[in-house]
Amino acid sequence: MKKNLENDQKTIQERSKSAVDRRKFLKIGGLAVAGTSLMLYSCESEALTETDLSDSDEMFRKENKGRQVYNLGKGDLGILRYAYVLEQLEAAFYQNVVDGGYWMNSANAEEKLVFEDIYQHEKIHRDWFEKVLMPFENGKSERVLPKLEFDFSSINFNDRDSVMRNSILLEDTGVSAYNGAGPLLMNTDYLLLAGKIVSVEARHASTLRSLYGNTKYFAGDDVVNEQGLDLFSTPQEVLAAASGFIVTKINAQQLPTY
Repeated sequence: MKKNLENDQKTIQERSKSAVDRRKFLKIGGLAVAGTSLMLYSCESEALTETDLSDSDEMFRKENKGRQVYNLGKGDLGILRYAYVLEQLEAAFYQNVVDGGYWMNSANAEEKLVFEDIYQHEKIHRDWFEKVLMPFENGKSERVLPKLEFDFSSINFNDRDSVMRNSILLEDTGVSAYNGAGPLLMNTDYLLLAGKIVSVEARHASTLRSLYGNTKYFAGDDVVNEQGLDLFSTPQEVLAAASGFIVTKINAQQLPTY
């Protein structure tokens, strides 16, 4: 299988030598999600049930030994909040990338364009979730999400290898997160959107793997199983894996499970 993947990767790389082609590959996915997001947002206000909105202020946000706790709640609303946490994380990470020494001083033209496009995609995803959640939090921005604290001190944003490895890890995790969250959604509109977003996250992951070089497969055995299916992770698994970056404590105990 690895030999076949190597051949596939070679073909893909030969067809994607120019930065313009790679940017088009990313932009198609980003524009598709943006358009769908605006369409779905127009009818979101009736999508969630009354039971999804029953979180009290005390449950929603409280203190734990000086640390703020963000309770995701339950149902589709809880899954939306969970996805919003992940998009906040990704947007914050790529903000650090484009502000870092590697992107500003040593990245080549193609790498700069790719990272800039990915950053813009993640901001679109983040902002969409904020707009969708706002009506269900009584229009209070602090109810949509408390100010999350992130810690990226383990990442050297001046070093290409550090940025690339962590970018790939983050995108692979994002793909598996949406794969795992999709089946938990009851509303088909949200499921449709999750499918569109995960396809963009997968574009990010594959583009970065290809951009990084031959040390990573375009769609390697570490992210595709023996049945040819992408891996998936539960919200609890994803939040545990991301806990090193997220300082704010996240309570996911009420999220739906399989």
